[in-house]
Amino acid sequence: MYSVVANEIVDGGQPYVDAVERKPPLLFWTYAAVFKVAGKFNWKALHIVALVWTLGAMAGLYVIGSELFDRKTGLIAALFYGVFQSWWTWKTVAFDGEMLMNLPIIWAWAIAFRRSSSRLRPELLLAGALLGAAFLLKQPAAIAAIPLGIYLLLPSYRDTRSLTPTNSILQATMLTAGFVAVVGLVTIVIWKQGILPEAFYWTIADHDIPHVFWERGILLTLAFIGACLPLVVGAIMACLDQSAIWAERRAERTALFGLLVASTLGVAPIDPFARTAGGAVLRTTLVPDDRTAPLATTTFGDVCVAGSHCYCPLNRSLDGAGSATGPSEAGQYLSTHSALGDRIFVWGQTSKMYLEAQRRPASRYITTFPLTGYIFGGSVPGFDTRGRVLPGAWNTLERDFARHPPTYIIDVQSDTRTLQYQ
Repeated sequence: MYSVVANEIVDGGQPYVDAVERKPPLLFWTYAAVFKVAGKFNWKALHIVALVWTLGAMAGLYVIGSELFDRKTGLIAALFYGVFQSWWTWKTVAFDGEMLMNLPIIWAWAIAFRRSSSRLRPELLLAGALLGAAFLLKQPAAIAAIPLGIYLLLPSYRDTRSLTPTNSILQATMLTAGFVAVVGLVTIVIWKQGILPEAFYWTIADHDIPHVFWERGILLTLAFIGACLPLVVGAIMACLDQSAIWAERRAERTALFGLLVASTLGVAPIDPFARTAGGAVLRTTLVPDDRTAPLATTTFGDVCVAGSHCYCPLNRSLDGAGSATGPSEAGQYLSTHSALGDRIFVWGQTSKMYLEAQRRPASRYITTFPLTGYIFGGSVPGFDTRGRVLPGAWNTLERDFARHPPTYIIDVQSDTRTLQYQ
């Protein structure tokens, strides 16, 4: 879906009005930038950017671990991210909003944790800007700013840096100003583009929860615990640890645990700072201080190589037109039997047909949930979704078809839930 929207941007269109998806604009602009430079449908370039993005997140965790403890802890935290980023399934290495938001969040926290004698700490403007960018990549990322703002106001934070309450408030203000500046700037940009109402609706307003899939949530939680057990155990050990290693880092410990709780409430995926806490525990339990130990001679480059080896084999299996199996038979047919300027319309919740056929959508509804009231997460027996259909969506579809009629209409979800609306 992100690639379809990005391709529309490359072709001169706009998100939310030429291709509807519910993510913030910076995600689409990031994809569009890759395709603008490397060419549309260049999946290898997109995967390379995803790998570099992951290595950048690992570098941020290395900086945090090194700042809080030592180089070895930073290496462990970075390696854990490289290994556990791809927990359980190949879908978790897709270049999605969760992966995108991790990088700016991690570096924002790395900046905030940096030792500084400044009373004002202007670098916190950059940290706030990074948190704002994370929010514009994936909405739940905004929750990561809350524990960081609280961290700057903690008495233990002031004590270790010899700050006054006024200094703390000024620093929290700097963080907030950076966040507001980035979000405000992007708001002005999309307002100038004339898509502010649509952007607000699709990214903020259209996110109700008509049904909670408790069983699926429990199963996925158990799967996460099983696949990432070392991280879970490490986080528990860090919570229970009362040793002297946290004596001068009480504020940072409180902030990290606050982020862990906030991430859980925000239903964020694998939380990178749980790895930092786990790394801190491993420092005291598994890594000896002997300088001749193997890890003592390991460089961050070695960890990056190890992490990329964990990432790359799974990355080759990414879904869509970039998969090892190539486009489907239907996608090949559409590509062969239509001209480059032809439009197609895909009925259902699968938009990859546009990529396989390499044809532009005939409607802004690249997936049909606005037309059907589809509930994200799965079907709910007996639930009537007609009340969730976007008012005026069918009229909008007719207008889109009048502007650029579809050469082909492809039904990829022909079941009773969708046929009743055709």
